[in-house]
Amino acid sequence: MASNIPMSPQLEQIHGEIRDHFRALANGFQRLDKIKDSTRQSKQLEELTEKMRDCKRLVKDFDRELKDEEASNPPQVNKQLNDEKQSMIKELNSYVALRKTYMSTLGNKKIELFDMGAGPSAEPTPDENVQVASAMSNQELVDAGMKRMDETDQAIQRSKQVVEQTLEVGTQTAANLKGQTDQMGRVVNHLDTIQFSLKKASQLVKEIGRQVATDKCIMMFLFLIVCGVIAIIVVKIVNPNNKDIRDIPGLAPPAQSRKLLYLRNPEYMGR
Repeated sequence: MASNIPMSPQLEQIHGEIRDHFRALANGFQRLDKIKDSTRQSKQLEELTEKMRDCKRLVKDFDRELKDEEASNPPQVNKQLNDEKQSMIKELNSYVALRKTYMSTLGNKKIELFDMGAGPSAEPTPDENVQVASAMSNQELVDAGMKRMDETDQAIQRSKQVVEQTLEVGTQTAANLKGQTDQMGRVVNHLDTIQFSLKKASQLVKEIGRQVATDKCIMMFLFLIVCGVIAIIVVKIVNPNNKDIRDIPGLAPPAQSRKLLYLRNPEYMGR
């Protein structure tokens, strides 16, 4: 479909790079199915994630360039280009969803249950507790029970405080992470905008350079014409009888010196 859509050279270049990234992503996920080692799978997923970031940046460049050229394109062409952009976004989202699936599967594979070996217990055995209780009076038993209950209440209270502090730290950490994530997103968008502006500025500088070169050629040509005209005028003034150079329109030839002719009349001379 995209091959039949008329595109500018910039759009066509960006579109080609996006298609190359999509082919690389498809091949990468196919290779991922054949990898059995979890470490190699993680490394492959990181490479594919980097490809997706580059593809997202290229899609943004395609959208900006499309908006810049929207006024000069026919409505039908703009509709086709927008449809192609939506198609590329859907394809990119499908790869993102596929990456999430692989990440979830890889995470489940890495879950392991560790059984911690129990060392010698410091708690007394049931037989020892019976022997100690039989040697105590009723009041001593009550006091020991109350003491154990107080210790248990204090342990529960400490546990509650630890849980509350953990919740507060978790809430604060989540808020900080959300703020940092938003800030990183704004930084990435700002960097994409700067990169796109640099591309446009580079193109504008090249166009200005070509215009300046053309203006210099025109000025040089006009200078040569003026020098030729001045040379012709100087030659005409210095050597007005030179027939090899035609008279310049608007420039009158130099006035010839007048000679007075006297008729010699004998009668006049006799006087």
